[in-house]
Amino acid sequence: MIEGLPRLMLLTDRSQLRLGRGLAGTVEECVAAGLRRVVVREHDLERAAWTALVDRLLALPDLEVLTSRRAHPRAHGLHLAAHQRPTSQRHGRSCHGAGALDRAAREGARWATLSPYAASASKPGHGPPVDRALLAMGAVMRAADPAAETARLLKALGSEVAL
Repeated sequence: MIEGLPRLMLLTDRSQLRLGRGLAGTVEECVAAGLRRVVVREHDLERAAWTALVDRLLALPDLEVLTSRRAHPRAHGLHLAAHQRPTSQRHGRSCHGAGALDRAAREGARWATLSPYAASASKPGHGPPVDRALLAMGAVMRAADPAAETARLLKALGSEVAL
């Protein structure tokens, strides 16, 4: 597992990829550009296809693979929806406001995402946007060159922070 807390965490959404781009290949390119943590969100995938995707990503060196909403026995952690209860020590949570962030911390979450940033193609009609001062980005999946976008974001964010 990767030491410290990566400054950039990619949440997958293959529906936002440009035509002709595959999700696993895109993540592989982003890892080559420096990505160290990914959350596999593909909730609509049939179980066997989802498991194969997670297994393929787990084989990439230096990548921490987290799954969203459903556990995978070899994943490095589970990213819970706002309504889900923690099931393991290593988990994070989607939050939609300051109160949810407090709850996540009390429950022992190791990370949290705060959303929605704005109206989203991946979650249309999903609540009002949170205060933009609390958020910064989310463009890797839509980029023409996701690896270049990953490298740009990592450079802007600076080095990893110790946990």
